[in-house]
Amino acid sequence: MFDNRTDAGEQLAERLHTEGVHADVVLGIPRGALPVARPVADRLDLPLDIVAAKKMGAPNNPEYAIGAAAPDGSAWLNDEAIQQLDVSDAYLESAREQAAETAREKEETYREGPPEPIEGRRVLLVDDGVATGATMLASIRRLKSGGAESIIVAVPVGPPSTLDRIRQEADEVIALEEPARFGAVGRFYRNFGQVTDEEAQEYLTT
Repeated sequence: MFDNRTDAGEQLAERLHTEGVHADVVLGIPRGALPVARPVADRLDLPLDIVAAKKMGAPNNPEYAIGAAAPDGSAWLNDEAIQQLDVSDAYLESAREQAAETAREKEETYREGPPEPIEGRRVLLVDDGVATGATMLASIRRLKSGGAESIIVAVPVGPPSTLDRIRQEADEVIALEEPARFGAVGRFYRNFGQVTDEEAQEYLTT
């Protein structure tokens, strides 16, 4: 159980430092990842930037992720869910385009200067936790298409099944907790309030 996202970030930072993790840049998935990623970047003395992705919701159930898309249009699709729900190709394409546009708007909102270069660099990708892993997997796909040398995923908490899926895509995955009974990320925080746009920007400029 973590007190809040900053506490989770400090614990994650200590774990990464103890294990001797090496990277060139820390990327957080806005907004919730930034209070976690800031202590990590500070502890490892690395620049902090963002990589945005937006969940693609199922027809008539927008909270159920059938995938996620990054600003460049790259996407991860939950093929099993798509097949079970018999989601049409037309719906998928429309949802991907809308999610990619939302992700582009996120990056424009939070980032003031030019993005940190990714090509040929070792990326430490941080979030406040993973549930389905959709946005994390879409972010990994985007970083791969951008030429990242390696991608290490670091999160405070996530279910084993999702973390195993992410391990198939990332070079390494580090999680402080991997509870078999999961439910939702917020269950593992005493304080899991929303991070505002203004707070997110402050974490990036600190």
